[in-house]
Amino acid sequence: MTKIEDQAVVLFQGDSITDCGRNRETGADLGRGYALMAAGLFQSKYPEKQVKFINRGISGNRVKDLQGRWQQDCIDLKPTWISIYIGINDTWRRYDRNDPTSTEAYAAGYRDLIVQTKEKLDAKLILVEPFVLPVPEDRKAWREDLDPKINVVRELAREFQALYVPLDGLFAQASTQAPPAYWAPDGVHPSPAGHALIAKAWLEAVHA
Repeated sequence: MTKIEDQAVVLFQGDSITDCGRNRETGADLGRGYALMAAGLFQSKYPEKQVKFINRGISGNRVKDLQGRWQQDCIDLKPTWISIYIGINDTWRRYDRNDPTSTEAYAAGYRDLIVQTKEKLDAKLILVEPFVLPVPEDRKAWREDLDPKINVVRELAREFQALYVPLDGLFAQASTQAPPAYWAPDGVHPSPAGHALIAKAWLEAVHA
């Protein structure tokens, strides 16, 4: 049986992978990615639960950006479940703009989001780990920066007893069945198949 209760309000938070082209003018739009897929599948399976899904992912965001809008785009929405998926831009900016986020800063910022949530809301957490695939080739160098950040998310999930979605391993596994570019053409942004992979893993995490 799914862990998500009747009348729950589920918030998806993150960067472009969560945002996925959602219409910012209408608060109800879920974008075209995993958030839409997971919500649609969940609602079709449990119509009697009347669960509401909200997407507030914003393209390009890093942990510090979520901190800046957490009150408005999380606390004020009073979700009962919060799905946080953030981190790839904290790595990417080091390589494309020489604007790194240290592992320590990432950990402190992420912890702040969780502590704020625990103090102000009675909400349960779903933490989604960031992933990268080796397309193009230069993405391989990113592992040095991303791997410690993935470890941060795992440790926070253990500490705060959050549900956990282990995407990096799942995408690595999927890339043995089809080339990495099939799942994420630029190694970061998922294809429709990649988004479906995330949605499926997310639903498994909530026992749906």
